[in-house]
Amino acid sequence: MYEYTWYQWLTFFFIYCFFGWIFESTYVSAKTGRFVNRGFLRLPLLPLYGTGAVMMLWVSLPVKDNLLLVYLTGVIAATLLEYVTGWGMGRLFKMKYWDYSSQRFNVKGYICLSSSIAWGFLTIFLTEVVHRPIEHYVLGLPVMVNIVFVLITTLLFAADTAESVKTALDLAKVLDAMTDMRAELDDIQVQMALLKAETSERVAEAREEAAARLSRMKSGAASHAAAFKDDTAERLNELVENTMEKMSGFVEGTAEKNGRSGGKHSRKGGPDSGTAVRAYGGRGCQGVRYAGPARGGSQAGNTA
Repeated sequence: MYEYTWYQWLTFFFIYCFFGWIFESTYVSAKTGRFVNRGFLRLPLLPLYGTGAVMMLWVSLPVKDNLLLVYLTGVIAATLLEYVTGWGMGRLFKMKYWDYSSQRFNVKGYICLSSSIAWGFLTIFLTEVVHRPIEHYVLGLPVMVNIVFVLITTLLFAADTAESVKTALDLAKVLDAMTDMRAELDDIQVQMALLKAETSERVAEAREEAAARLSRMKSGAASHAAAFKDDTAERLNELVENTMEKMSGFVEGTAEKNGRSGGKHSRKGGPDSGTAVRAYGGRGCQGVRYAGPARGGSQAGNTA
């Protein structure tokens, strides 16, 4: 750490931020088929890569002659940095800027085993390959040029960071509002589901009650119809019996009247008495015999 000055460390930081932005943007743009700015800032800088590179260099300097220790320190330092950064940005901005949830052996999606292994190899690649020409270039810069570059870049970086953080916080507020709205919508959906279930239950009860009423009405109508039928049949039988009795009485009365009328004609005699007897002879006057005309009878009496 004491091999570099503060402005040289800042120069390394901004350089690796820029290289990280190039790597991330190129990879994602090639994958999606369109240009994607993978930076958190508006400037072409990714602070995570700059911070990770500086940390890898800083922790590996004491053991730079032992590649195994360089690898292990890179794994540990980069993994801790990735977890803390991911957790902090998630808590602050209410969103994940990377997610390893689909990878095996991950911790809350912030880190995973494969990523940590890769960080170790990247540390070796950085310290043994990438950093050497960059170190040579930075150490060769004039001091004033380096300081002016660092000051200007730092001011732009600080302003961009403040604006980006503000925008991210506003976005976090919007996301919180959307989360609350979604929770309210979920509550409304639950209430609607409960209301629908209650309505369906009430409709089913109403249908059952209506069906029961209809069944009772049908049963009552059937019983009334049967009672009405029985009553009508009984009244019709009584009417028929009354009618038959009346007809029988009428026939008997008519026969009696005819019998009395036939007797009267027999006692009177006369020219038409025989005819009258014959007229009524078939209706109860069969015992009366025809005696002939009265005049002949008197003549026979006189001859005797």
